[in-house]
This record gives sequence, C-alpha cells and structure tokens, in this order.
Amino acid sequence: MDIPADHIVESVHRAAQFVSCFHPSDHVRHLASAWRREQSPAARAAIGQILINSRMAAYGRRPICQDTGMIVVFLRLGMDSRIRSTLPIEALVNEGVRRAWADERNPLRASMVADALFDRRNTRDNTPATTHVELMPGPGLEITLSAKGGGSENKARFTVLNPAASVEDWVVQTMEGLGAGWCPPGLIGLGIGGGAEMAMLLAKQALNAPIDMLDLLARGPRDRMEEFRINLYTRINALGIGAQGLGGMTSVLDVKVATTASHAASKPVALMPQCAANRHVHFRLDGSGPADFAPPPLSDWPDLGPEAAATGRRVQIDGLTRAQAAQWQAGETLLLSGRILTGRDAAHKRLAEMQARGETFPVDFAGRLIYYVGPVDPVAGEAVGPAGPTTSTRMDAFTPMMLDTGLVGMIGKAERGPATVQAIAQHGAVYLAATGGAAYLIARSIRAARVVAFADLGMEAIYEMDVEDLPVTVAVDARGTAIHRTGPAEWRQRIGLA
Repeated sequence: MDIPADHIVESVHRAAQFVSCFHPSDHVRHLASAWRREQSPAARAAIGQILINSRMAAYGRRPICQDTGMIVVFLRLGMDSRIRSTLPIEALVNEGVRRAWADERNPLRASMVADALFDRRNTRDNTPATTHVELMPGPGLEITLSAKGGGSENKARFTVLNPAASVEDWVVQTMEGLGAGWCPPGLIGLGIGGGAEMAMLLAKQALNAPIDMLDLLARGPRDRMEEFRINLYTRINALGIGAQGLGGMTSVLDVKVATTASHAASKPVALMPQCAANRHVHFRLDGSGPADFAPPPLSDWPDLGPEAAATGRRVQIDGLTRAQAAQWQAGETLLLSGRILTGRDAAHKRLAEMQARGETFPVDFAGRLIYYVGPVDPVAGEAVGPAGPTTSTRMDAFTPMMLDTGLVGMIGKAERGPATVQAIAQHGAVYLAATGGAAYLIARSIRAARVVAFADLGMEAIYEMDVEDLPVTVAVDARGTAIHRTGPAEWRQRIGLA
C-alpha cells in the first residue's frame, strides 16, 4: 500500500485546524459533569466560562485557546506500506503545520521559536512540530495529532523513585506544589517505567487516550490499574485546588496511565498535565485520500442556562486609581470596561533592558492595568482573535519594576509567587485572574485593539485594548490576600469534612 506525501501534508493541515476549534466529546461530557457537581462559586463560574467558550469556538470555528499550541504527532507506519516522498516524514508533517497556520479562514498563533537557547526567534509558522515515528505490522499509517499549550507543558515533572516507593504519594505531593499554571481542570498523564525519555513519552501518549473516569466511578474498578487511577483522581481532587486554582471540588477530570518495563533498580515516573484546552485527534491513512474530520454536533455541549453568565461588579477602569482598586476584595468578580494595556514575556524583558540603559518607556503605565496575553490574529469582523491569559508567574521577576511605574494592577492566570504578592500589597496594587481556557469568550469582550509598542514582537507586542464587561476574579487584593492560597485551603478542608 502506497501513501502519497500530499495525503500526509493535507491531513496534518486539516487535523491541526480541527483540534484548534473542537474539544473531544468525552472531554466536554466530563467538564459538564464537573460543572454540575461544583459547589465553589468561583470554580463553577470558571468551568462555566470554559464550557461556553468551547461551544462558541466550535460554532465560530475559531481557536479554543489563544495558545494554539505546539503540534505533537505520533505516527505508526505499517511495514506493508510505503510513503511516496523524497522528503523525510518530519518535513511532510511540518509542511502540514505550516499550511494550517497560514490558513486565512482560521489563522492560528505562531508560538514556536527556532533556537531555544540563544536568539529565540519566532519561526512565524509554528514549525517545527514534535514528531515521533514507530513501525507496526500490516498496512496503513496511523496518526495521532495534538496541540500542547505552553502553560501545561511547563508543568511536566519527572523523577526516579526507589522501587519500593509509592507512585501515588509522589503524584499527589507533586500536584500539591504544581500551582494552577497548567490551567485546571484538565487531565494528568503518567508514564511509568522505561528510562527518563520513555517515561516522558508514555506520559504524553497517555493524554491522548479516551476519558472514561465517569464510567469507572459508576461501575467501580475492574483491575488494579483502574483502582490506581480512581485513587489518584480522588486524592488529587481532595487537594481542593479547583478550577483555575481558585479552590473547588474538581482539579482533574481523569488520570491516564501508561506503563512499560524498567530496570530492577529504578522506578521512573513522568507526570504530564493537560490543560482545559484538551485538543487531539486520531486518524488513519490508507492511500485513498487525505483524512477528513466531521465536527461534533453542537448538542454535545450542555445548555448551561442563564446561571452560567458572568456577573459581578461593573468597573470603569479609565482613570482608575489604586485607592479605588483597594476597595476590591479577593475572590470578588469584576466586569471591566475601558482601556487596558497588554504585555507578556518578551515585552517585559525589553522594558527591563530599556530601564537598564536609562531609556524612557514607550508607554505610560501609570494608572493602568496590564493584561498578560498574546492574542491570535483577528479575522473579518473581529477586533482581536482569541485572547486568553497567559501564566502570570513568568512575569514575577518584572513585577516590582512595573509597579514602580504607577501600574494599578495586572491581569493573568494562576497564582503569583510569595515575593510578588508582597510587592503587590506594598504598592497597594491588585492582581486579577481571567479564565484560562476561555480565550474566544474573552475576545468577545474586546471591542478594539491597536499595537502601541514593540510591533516587531508579533503576538508579544504591547497592545492597547478597549474592553467591555471583561470578567475577572480579584486574585490578590491590595492587602495581599491571595485567593490562590485561601481558596484551595478552604476547599481542601471542606472536601475533607464531606
């Protein structure tokens, strides 16, 4: 069986576009169940926003998340088949990714840098993909493609335990210290055995397996592996981390595990989180043509009703002062209207370099809010493409510098470090959390956007955005109360007493 090169290229193109817009149905079902069960108001609101965003992205054929991810492809080539190409298979995959990112109907955000160590220049087309190839008996080519966001990828962990040590205890302890930067609720993939490289690979592959925890809980475990998964699911959720780390009943929707043999002297364990933007698809090529993907029916998404709509105190942020922001309470929901600035890693680094040279900043940050975001390019009628928050801890080192400008506060996702929380309180500033995994929904709150500095940085440029009723949670108030600490602590106690 011959498989033409263009079938692979076009299939990767279509698959990358497909996963950018559509959650798998099993993920939606488990997320909806978590929303129905959730008793924490903040966490329930966050899950509701994620579900609404998911349905909107499917309906509008736009990315679920502004971080459209690095593409990871697992290929299994049948040994009775031949790929008709003069190029290596990695080049075919990369050409498919390149076409997906250049698709004008649904432009995706280029996030890959060519040199991770020095220049870190964006490749502008999201190549190269991460490609893994193995051989299998028989004909055909099986492909699993996923889009892996940076926030969850950054939280991958690996250890080698002593043979008698408890994997379950290590996983729970690791999750307790992982924070919310991986954007829960999502999945945890575990790879156990092999060596370091095999364990990490198994963990990433495990994330592509069907989500079936609700079925396991309904019928009970049938073997030791299912019992192991249920125990971890229960213990991790009992930590009270909750959606977006705000404190709640559901931190993980499922725990997936893949194992293999290992050396008798060691027990390698890899932990790979998958964020709320869980995106993957599996397909098979047999030489008859490129793969085609049918969108799931919109009936797969639950009707959440009016209770899922964002509510809270409406705040006009033009002319905002720190004295006004000091009235906000940690855990409170705000609906922001007015003009905000944006900036993330590259922009903050450049500002720090300018300060070191004694140069004046190109933007006045006094009395403003800055949103940590790298948006997707807009299509017709949009002010900006999907524009969800990025992980805020990456900006912690720059926060004192920014607060010294008179900045009123920051908007991002997940917790801030202890020193940053202290600096926020000392300046009487605030930190607000937007919902990770609700990028398309958030973009609908943005009425206009223009680049005001560092245009060469692409999606990492500094924008000024006009927003209307942008929903956020007060994550650190002007007194230094941090909801990412108090929320999980409260819900861990509640779950423990339940």
